[in-house]
Amino acid sequence: MKPKIILLLLILFSISGFAQNLTVSGEVTGSEDKMPVPGVNVIVKGTTRGVSTDFDGKYSIQVSTGEILEFSSLGFKTKVITIQNQTTINITLESDISALDEVVVVGYGTAKKRDLAGSIVSVNGDEVADKPATNPIASIQGKVSGLTVVNSGQLGQTPDIRIRGTSSRYSVSPLFVVDGIFADNIDFVNPNDIQSIEVLKDASSLAIFGVRGANGVIIVTTKKAKTGEFTVNFNSSIGIKSITDAPDMADAALFSELYDEQLVNQGSAPFPYYNEFTGDTDWVDRISNKSAMIQTVNLGIQNATEKNKLAFGLGYRLEDGLIKNEELQRITFNLNNEYKITDAFRMGLTINGLQDKLPNSGSYSSALNATPIVDPIHYDSRPEYDGLYNQLPIQIGGPQIGNPALVAEVTKNKSIAERYRFVGSLFAEVDFLKHFSFKASVYGDYNNYRSRSYTPIIPIYVSETDQIDNFNGNQITRVNQSSSVTFNFQQDYLLSFKKEIGKHDINAVAGFTTTQVSYESVSGSVEHDPTSSVGIIPDNSRFWYLSVYPYGDPSTRTSNSSQSERATSSFLARALYNYDGKYILNTSYRRDATSQLSPENRAQDFWSVGAGWVVSQEDFMDTSGSLNYLKVKGSTGALGNQALPSGTNYPYYPGVSQDATAVFGDQVIAGFIQKFEENPNLKWETVKMWEVGFETKWFDNRLSFNTNYYNRKTEDLLVFVDTGVQTFFDNFGEIENKGFEFEASWDGSFNDNFSYSVGGNITTIKNEVLSTFEDAAIFANGTASRTITGEPIGHFYGYIVDGIYQSNADIASLPPSNLGTYAPGDFKYRDVDGDGQITTNDRTVIGNPTPDLTYGFYTNFKYKNFSLNIDFQGVYGNEIYRNWGNGNSFAQFNFRSERANRWNGSGSSNWEPRLYSNDYNRLPSTYMIEDGSYIRIRNIQLGYSLSNNILEKLKFQQLKLYANVQNLFTWKETSGFTPEAGGSPTSFGVDSGGYPVPVISTIGLSLTF
Repeated sequence: MKPKIILLLLILFSISGFAQNLTVSGEVTGSEDKMPVPGVNVIVKGTTRGVSTDFDGKYSIQVSTGEILEFSSLGFKTKVITIQNQTTINITLESDISALDEVVVVGYGTAKKRDLAGSIVSVNGDEVADKPATNPIASIQGKVSGLTVVNSGQLGQTPDIRIRGTSSRYSVSPLFVVDGIFADNIDFVNPNDIQSIEVLKDASSLAIFGVRGANGVIIVTTKKAKTGEFTVNFNSSIGIKSITDAPDMADAALFSELYDEQLVNQGSAPFPYYNEFTGDTDWVDRISNKSAMIQTVNLGIQNATEKNKLAFGLGYRLEDGLIKNEELQRITFNLNNEYKITDAFRMGLTINGLQDKLPNSGSYSSALNATPIVDPIHYDSRPEYDGLYNQLPIQIGGPQIGNPALVAEVTKNKSIAERYRFVGSLFAEVDFLKHFSFKASVYGDYNNYRSRSYTPIIPIYVSETDQIDNFNGNQITRVNQSSSVTFNFQQDYLLSFKKEIGKHDINAVAGFTTTQVSYESVSGSVEHDPTSSVGIIPDNSRFWYLSVYPYGDPSTRTSNSSQSERATSSFLARALYNYDGKYILNTSYRRDATSQLSPENRAQDFWSVGAGWVVSQEDFMDTSGSLNYLKVKGSTGALGNQALPSGTNYPYYPGVSQDATAVFGDQVIAGFIQKFEENPNLKWETVKMWEVGFETKWFDNRLSFNTNYYNRKTEDLLVFVDTGVQTFFDNFGEIENKGFEFEASWDGSFNDNFSYSVGGNITTIKNEVLSTFEDAAIFANGTASRTITGEPIGHFYGYIVDGIYQSNADIASLPPSNLGTYAPGDFKYRDVDGDGQITTNDRTVIGNPTPDLTYGFYTNFKYKNFSLNIDFQGVYGNEIYRNWGNGNSFAQFNFRSERANRWNGSGSSNWEPRLYSNDYNRLPSTYMIEDGSYIRIRNIQLGYSLSNNILEKLKFQQLKLYANVQNLFTWKETSGFTPEAGGSPTSFGVDSGGYPVPVISTIGLSLTF
């Protein structure tokens, strides 16, 4: 017996000796374009061990000789390799046209893209992971047709996001859906935690969102672990931010020259204090942070077995603003966990968390307005005067501006703001009867914002009086404190059915969902009483609370609060049908009931129908030639928009507001009146939309070309009516947006080591207000932005400038103006209506903030281990209203340098008016209109991935080093910091000179092991 046992052990030992452990690495590329294929599953067959290829198609895995590696990815044929003694295995995967069933996330589930008749654009999370933006949508600017993103350089600022135009008066922001929960934005999601972003644009894909779907939907899916995978990813970047294209403003010499001339023109006395003001300050440069940094650190861990899939992400961000003392600190975490209890029953949870220490955001407006003749700091032999900040001249903006440097360097340190947000979900899902599944989910979104601020007493030097005064005249210290909480609770109960019956493929879902949103806020203030014995509140954040006695006087304490609640309950259904891979039919339905409208009219129905025909699957089509794929599609439907004016929660339930008071005995009693009248017929806006288009692939699928025509018409616009006798909400008015979308891409290679891809998109937008209530004009931005029947929403409205009056004879020869006092050197306004005089009736459309075209294109190159990606983005055909540098009726501000070319005599200028402080030349006119078209190098990234040989030695799966430059250069015609200007639905495209979009240069690394 012993010899047999010894022999058996020797055999086992011999076998184990031949089964060597190896580290195998390599690169996976596509057979047609030779481009690396990210996300390929590399699994040891018959085990749960596996990895995925990185963004550059590289992988590394521990195996033993004799084991089989399986390479699989959607759209490619699976390939298997038996391990012998190889340590490097490069794989080329062949395209599998029959398997090009890309799965995309849609409302309340997933679907094969081949089964959809609508317009859904999917963006891989890698597109945003290594870009220096706090909001992920900012990083896909120019990458998605129909999606307009207007970015801001301010820390933590949410971009102005619009899908296929402006379709409402009150809100145009799309709905965000993060791992199933409805959200107002996605600032709380770390870009590094995102698996994919889907942009839904047409009725077929949006109708299932009902009253929330009219402005489009952006679905964000965070990363989840893949079976058999255990990876740890660490990435970090550091960079600097800088300002380019700062507006050209007058220096001290030019300002003095222009101001002196203006005073002479006005018949005013010369400015008497030039001896006291001898500075030459560039205020934009003075308040800017010359060493603004941005740092990010992210850690991701993914582990999955047959039973449990766990993904965890942790991120930290520290970013400086462009103005001194602006800083954003952000911590995020993400957890995705799914557990398979049985083969038919699974449960899971998702948590996204955020902690922000928010910046004390400022603006460059005061720096542009401040006169340059003042030094920021006063230097004096008298100790009590020396080192104080200088007050700007009282005659030249002092009371209105004070001192921009003091604001940036002192008062901005007197506030603390924090935000905490936790968004999570729990679900349980069971499969039954083979083709059915039922999923119950609950979601919670807790958002808490709190702030404390301190108003100090700051001495400032006043040169005109040679005295010390208090900044802004403030003689009282004050503390303000506030806190607000928004909580969104959502429940989804969904029944799904998926089955293939012969040539019939059916994917259906029906369900019930509810949403409850509550909001509450409290705020208060306390100050010291200079006439009492209570002391000044200390300049120390320990004391910046309402209860700071004995420093704050309790008798001065004030408080305020607000609160609201609303709820929605909905039934929904969708069916996706595909026959033989050729004929597609999509239908959706949703019924929404809301607590915000009258009981008689609170439920509305929304629907869509879409159809498609995959012509290339027909027998009469030969796809072996240049055309490989052709799908014709179209959809139509009706969606809802529940947007409301700011501060309005219940358009049917008016509430009360304080009115006149009355005296009863020795008491004054406040009176209250109803805010507005109820309208039981009020309903949400309805957006009716339709589109037609086609998708194609050419030349062995290397060229893709898609196009759509869309039409979106908003009916029953929500409007607040004030007749002078009655006030109420009503439904009246229509807005239409229509246009084309074009998308194209090409993948190719020069040889096995050098591959490339190019692509781009163009969207046309034509916006028109078809009707308004009683055809009345709606004004915003003073009177410069107007909405009226027959014109684009929020168009610019004013006078057309035909030049400058050169002489009194010139004035006498032209129609007289009743707009105010004018003289040679002032604007010639056009007599638009031809009545022989210049009146307010001569105002007309002078600009459109909606671009005719938005576009973006890219080029990607890969040579061996190097990669170069360049993105461009721009708009064409829109105008910007310059709302800065036009002077002010109440104060003297600095001049734009263009004012050096002012009119100062006959023939001297026909565009820049004379220097004279009157309102005639400040009326909204084409003088304020600038061409908003621009093209920008949005992003350049140069990357290097370590070779497989080095990775093997380091025991890494992937290591990539990269350098990234964002907003490198912008070709533009505007005079402000940036040609991008967002805003509200009825007032956008207005440049108030506030904040630049910076150039951001970063270097970083991404390490996976």
